[in-house]
Amino acid sequence: MFKWLTNVIGDSNEKVLRRQQPTVARINSLEPEFQRLSPEELHGKTQEFKERLADGESLDELLPEAFAAVRESARRNIGQRHFDVQLLGGIVLHQGRISEMKTGEGKTLVATLALYLNSLTGQGCHLVTVNDYLAKRDPHWMGPIFHALGASVASIQHEAAFLYDPTFDSGDERWRYLRPISRREAYEADITYGTNNEFGFDYLRDNMVMDLSQCVQRPLNYAIVDEVDNILIDEARTPLIISGQAEESADKYFTFARLVPRLREGEDYVVDEKTRAATLTEAAIGKMEKWLNLPNIYDPEHYAVTQYLENALKAQVIFKRDRDYVVKDGQVIIVDEFTGRLMFGRRYSEGLHQAIEAKEGVKIQRESITLATITFQNYFRLYKKLAGMTGTAATEAEEFFKIYKLEVVVVPTNKPMIRHDLPDQIYKNEKAKFDAVVREIEALHEKGQPILVGTVSIEKSEHLSDLLIRRGVPHQVLNAKFHEKEAGIVAQAGKLGGVTIATNMAGRGTDILLGGNRSPEVSDEEWGEEHEKVVELGGLHIVGTERHEARRIDNQLRGRSGRQGDPGSSRFYISLEDDIMRRFGGDRVKSFMEWAGMEDDVPIEHSLVSKAIENSQTRVEGYNFDIRKHVVEYDDVMNKHREVIYAERKKILSGTDLRANILDMIHQELQGVVASFLQDEHGDNWDLDTLVTTVNGILPLPPDLHQDGLSKMSRRELEERLLDLSTELYEAKEQELGAENMRALERLVMLRAIDTRWIEHLTTMENMREGIGLYAYGQADPLVAYKREAHAMYGVLQSNIQHDIVHAIYHLTIVREAPSKPATPMAQARATSGQREPARVGGKIGRNDPCPCGSGKKYKKCHGR
Repeated sequence: MFKWLTNVIGDSNEKVLRRQQPTVARINSLEPEFQRLSPEELHGKTQEFKERLADGESLDELLPEAFAAVRESARRNIGQRHFDVQLLGGIVLHQGRISEMKTGEGKTLVATLALYLNSLTGQGCHLVTVNDYLAKRDPHWMGPIFHALGASVASIQHEAAFLYDPTFDSGDERWRYLRPISRREAYEADITYGTNNEFGFDYLRDNMVMDLSQCVQRPLNYAIVDEVDNILIDEARTPLIISGQAEESADKYFTFARLVPRLREGEDYVVDEKTRAATLTEAAIGKMEKWLNLPNIYDPEHYAVTQYLENALKAQVIFKRDRDYVVKDGQVIIVDEFTGRLMFGRRYSEGLHQAIEAKEGVKIQRESITLATITFQNYFRLYKKLAGMTGTAATEAEEFFKIYKLEVVVVPTNKPMIRHDLPDQIYKNEKAKFDAVVREIEALHEKGQPILVGTVSIEKSEHLSDLLIRRGVPHQVLNAKFHEKEAGIVAQAGKLGGVTIATNMAGRGTDILLGGNRSPEVSDEEWGEEHEKVVELGGLHIVGTERHEARRIDNQLRGRSGRQGDPGSSRFYISLEDDIMRRFGGDRVKSFMEWAGMEDDVPIEHSLVSKAIENSQTRVEGYNFDIRKHVVEYDDVMNKHREVIYAERKKILSGTDLRANILDMIHQELQGVVASFLQDEHGDNWDLDTLVTTVNGILPLPPDLHQDGLSKMSRRELEERLLDLSTELYEAKEQELGAENMRALERLVMLRAIDTRWIEHLTTMENMREGIGLYAYGQADPLVAYKREAHAMYGVLQSNIQHDIVHAIYHLTIVREAPSKPATPMAQARATSGQREPARVGGKIGRNDPCPCGSGKKYKKCHGR
């Protein structure tokens, strides 16, 4: 069946596929048997599989029957039957690999096979999508398959969660059977769909709770990442961050936003487009010192000033409106460079976002303090088993394996690909390129062939739209500004005479059918006629207006055409003024064109030039891989700290006996105090004043143990007396509060100390990482230096946590207050320092109440964000 694969994807890939052919044959042989099952019998298969699993059978042994059950359920309930190549894709996903399947090959349906099989363990499965729309659409679409088999399926949204339930009617035709549920219930479903952001943030929030009942996720078992290259590669450099707000002045950002535009490129600063960096010259530094009336801007006391200046410069010359971000409703919103989507809620860190807000003259949001953070790279490596699927993974196979230990398997298409990819056309300047693009669109539109035009930014899509309006060509624009209706626009891109302009198509997740998606008012016959006309005209034509720095993104755009054996074509138009050409050798080609006397509107169309562009892309991909590898190497250090801290938190919340631990910390701290202030055994080198003050900061010393009483003892006697006293006072406190309250107090004190110091540690580590590159100037490896410094800082973190616990436990008290209404599972104990004000347990926490963590802040400004 797959003999033709050898020439297409190579021997090793074919061997992997060939090994699975007997399994595919076994699934096919089971089809008649499963078709004879009644609905009740098919539903009962799930319980049978679970019992066999409990009796010792493995998932691999159950796979043929489980896949046959899913295929039969899909045929009966949504009218789709898995092709053999889709069965192959499902096997690859179950094995914890990446299944590369071309656009239109039915990846959404493929995922149901591996999700159902792995859900039989009862440990939960996650399907990770790129946006909330797909996280809602796919479980509603595939829900009937799972429901008929007795498996539950849920959807996690940004501010909601749903369970597929055909007995429920939401009143919304699009999502009729999605019943609202709690987030925790969504994670308790057999299968949960959601975005990478939602899964990652829920993980971080679960590790900030004050009570285990507030956790929503189960242990991370199995995940399939859809558009895996977009999530695990394109977004790998963007960490997930939960942050609080810091105090700072907005005036300084506006001051520098006014000053920086007075600087001139070349004279005052140099821009490196390759690394997207801007460097100030000595002339600029002199001007800034004069304008700010500062003798030396790089004096350590003016460190903050240099941060404001560098961010203002980046905001002015590197970050462009409608390319890197948009201004919407008075806010600066980041645009995802790979998908063109607006990234609501995401902000640039280290003051850069504020600098852009000042540049654009909008309200400046305060800088944030990191409370919890993790990279996608480290979050997804927490899963027991990980798999992925995409149309374009092979070019990044090395990175997937090196960072995630994921192998890429290229699954063949169900029908041969017949799309015609035309050679690139290269023009001298951007104007000539867009003129040629408009001419091609006009000519194809006139004869009725549908066209999908890909642009690299919102700005370029709007420019092209303006040109087409002037020529009177009707068209649709799809970019991040209108992404609410993007799925509907993309679905109709294959209509007769349709012209659709779109920013990068990565992760859009919607198929384009020739003739457009069928609507209820169009009969099958009418739709069939339009489909045939589009096929005769050559199918969907793709126009790329610029090469992206990653070949994958270009391939994704091309892949929108030629689905399921349909005809189609594609061509890229390139200008020597495009970013990638400017960055990698465009000047040489431009010189050649001028030497040859070529006119602006005459293109070069030569495979050598196209090859040179592809080589440039390969170099950029390598450069970006190095950066991402760099990120993960540094984050791996932080990840070890995170694992220990989060495990410690979980242990505390799980009810572990903390008494012995805390007493041991108190004893260590007291022994350290004695060693510091009593240098010898008999009092020649003693600093009793400081010792008394320090010990009183830990526990209240009785009158007989102040300076006069202590001076009569030897060092050993004094130390033993302090240790005995600490234990006596601890036991007295427990008798006073009661065992249950004492345990609650121990938990709160430890959590407060860990959380406060962990937040400080995150900031310190980030600041250290920002400056660690300076070690390279001293011929030292920055990563080695970072690891060494991080190890020392972790020691300081542990020491500070112990110090805070020891200095708090004797000075806090706790009482239980009857709640005004029945206590919820979220009810928490509260400890307050200072005047030994009693704390409450139970009832709802008001937003203006003190935070239960004991920080002294209002709940809304602390854990109630």
